[in-house]
Formats: sequence, structure tokens, C-alpha cells
Amino acid sequence: MSSEKTLSPITPRYRWTVVAMLWFICFFNYADRVAIFSVFPELQKRYHFSKSELGLIGAAFTWFYAGGAPLAGHIGDRYARKWVILGGLYVWSLITGLTAQCTKVWHFVLVRGTEGLGETFYFHASMALISDYHTPATRSRAIGFHQTSIYAGTIAGGALAGWMTDQYGWQSPFVLLAVAGILLGLVLNRYIREPKRNEAEREESGTAKDVPAEPPIPFWRFLKEFSRTRTAVLLVVAYVGANIVGQIFLVWMPTFLKEKFGLSLTMAGLGAVVFIQLGSMGGAVFGGLAADRWSQRDVTGRIRVQALAALFGTPFVFLCGWTRNPGLLILVMTLFGFCKGVYDSNLTAAFYDVITPARRSTATGLMNMVGWFGAGMGAWGIGFAVDRQIPMSVAISSTALIYLAVSVILYLTACYTARQDILARESISLAPSSESSRL
Repeated sequence: MSSEKTLSPITPRYRWTVVAMLWFICFFNYADRVAIFSVFPELQKRYHFSKSELGLIGAAFTWFYAGGAPLAGHIGDRYARKWVILGGLYVWSLITGLTAQCTKVWHFVLVRGTEGLGETFYFHASMALISDYHTPATRSRAIGFHQTSIYAGTIAGGALAGWMTDQYGWQSPFVLLAVAGILLGLVLNRYIREPKRNEAEREESGTAKDVPAEPPIPFWRFLKEFSRTRTAVLLVVAYVGANIVGQIFLVWMPTFLKEKFGLSLTMAGLGAVVFIQLGSMGGAVFGGLAADRWSQRDVTGRIRVQALAALFGTPFVFLCGWTRNPGLLILVMTLFGFCKGVYDSNLTAAFYDVITPARRSTATGLMNMVGWFGAGMGAWGIGFAVDRQIPMSVAISSTALIYLAVSVILYLTACYTARQDILARESISLAPSSESSRL
């Protein structure tokens, strides 16, 4: 059973304080995971790894992350999210430090995979925690603000790893990130509180004391309910495509820039992340505001915002791989990042519109499992293709077709299934009975 106890009434200020504290944890979640990609050229030079082997190292994190996601999500629905989040932070920070001891492919695969298991506990629990502090009126904004930490952490991890590798050796950034993450967890342990499930919406509706929280359910029953919610299934399918594209850019852009434009590790690591991630930060803020407003007029608004973001982002994905003009590349990377941020800011907010609060962490775990297995295959597939003489420019540009398919799936979802599923979820979310037949 979940250990849920609020120490004091929720205040508007504390709702946003929680998001800010999680922002710093998520910053390290992403800085730790992306730092390795900036040192790929150094690993290739020092240990003579092939592109396929580097792709396998990049994919190991995602596959282990995905494999542990359903269990992590289920744990997040049964136990206090605070301890799930902080426990994950301690584990993945420690393992990040162990990366510095690796010298062989299997070393990197094992350590990166174990780090993925640690990090997989964060996302599901943090999204559920934020959603219990924020109603649909502010949920996209809260998640969008939190989302900016992903981009900030990606910039910091990529740039720091490239610079420190040039200055102090490739092992140094992993030791620094490990120590900083553990210290952060020790500090925030004192201030993060655990809310009741769906507490914000209950307080807003005046039913906080009248409606008991839904109890956790067996995983098999969750899967049965999930499969009947067509919108949730389609959102997961769209997420697979979007995540494949995003992970390919994370894993391979530093190497792509170094080889195509002859940049140093420092400049390649910085250039690979700064333009896309800064664009994404702006997109996340804009997307959260736009979706919160649109969803007040149309319950499918969040999904429609995502569909438009993927559609507008498609040509920029193509041009990122195709152009040889550095100035144009900077522009299209920034614009792709903006569209990606708009999509990302509504990822879980749109998903939770059709998921009842007691199932949110488990549902997010399922979504991450499928999405990150796909992302790992994409990262490995690029390395496999390049080793077989397909130019990396062509391989990256071809992923624009995936982004276009994501847009089509989301548009059809908004038109044909979303309204019914969202209204059904709203009708049961605050109902007295805990025996829901839908997610």
C-alpha cells in the first residue's frame, strides 16, 4: 500500500516549489545520461570502438530504462513517490561515477544499462507527483516548466562532458556529476513532501474529504483497462516515433557535427545540444501555456497542440541532416527544438487526460517501456546503417518521415477517440466508487 501523508495543507506557492525542486533532480537525470555521447569520438579513438559498438552503448541505457519502466511505474503507484524519486537519484548518480572505470564495450553496456534502471524510477513518479499538485488548469504549464530541466540538463551534460574531456580526460565529468547528484538528493530530502493521490483536483472540486483514493490494482488488470482506452494506446504509439527521433539526435549529433564540420569535442558537444535544447526550452513554455488555454475551450486541445508541433517540426528534422550550411543548420536545429519542446510539454499532460490518478505512474511506466525500446533501436540503427556505408546525413534526414507519421497519428487521435476518452475519465475521476472500469 502507498504511504501517503501530507504534512500541511497545499499552498499555491508550494505547488510550484515542488516543481522547482524536481527541476533540479531532472536536470541531473538528463545531464548524467547524455554526457557519454559527447565523449563518443574520444572512446572511438582511445578504445577503437566501431560505430555499431558506440550505438550499442547508446542503446544499452534506453533498453534497460525501458525494461525497468513498468515495474518502476507500478512501484510509483504503490509507494511514496518522494522515496522512489530520491532513491533513484542516489542510485543513478553512484553508477554515473562508475562509468569512469569502464574500458571495454561490455563495461560500458553494463554500467549504462544499470544507470538506465536507476533513472527509470524518476520520470513516472515525478509526473504523477506534479499531477497531484496541479489540476488540468495549470498541469501543462507545470510539466512544461519541469520539462525545461531536461533541456538544461542535456545542454550542461553534453557541453560539460566535451569540455572536461578536452581539459581533464573523458572520465572527469562522470565523477563530478555523480558527486553533485548525491549532494542534491541529501539537501532536497528535507523539503519534498508526499501528497495524496489526486489531491489538487479533489481540493478544487470540494471532494477531498469525501472521495477515497483508488487502491492499487494488479498489473494484469491495469493492462486490460489500458488496452480499452484507445487514446492512451495511440498516444503511446506516437511517443515511440517522437522518442526515436529525439534519441537519435541526442546520441549521434555530437559525432555528426565533429565529422561533418570538423569541430573539436568541446564545440561538437556544445553545438549538438545548445541550439536544440534552448529551442526546446522556449517551446516547452509556449506549449504549456498554449495547451492549457486551448484545452479550456476544447478537451482535445493538448493533443492538437502536439500534432501541430510534430507537423511543423518535420521539415526541420529533414534539414538538420541535409544542409551543409552551418548558419542554416543552427536555425533549423533551433526550430526543431522549439517544436520538440511544444510536443514534450504536453506529453504526460495529454496522457493523464485519459488516465485516472491511481494509474498514472504505472501508465507512464508502460509508455516509457515502449517508447524507450523504440528509441534504443533507433540509436543502434543509425550506427548500424553508417557502418554499412549509408551517410549519417541521409540516415538523420530520413527520420523526418517518422515525425510526419507522429503528427498524423496525433491528429487522428484528436479527431476520433480523444474526446470520448477524456470525458469518460473526467466522469469517474471524482466519483465515489473506486471500482473504475476505465483508466
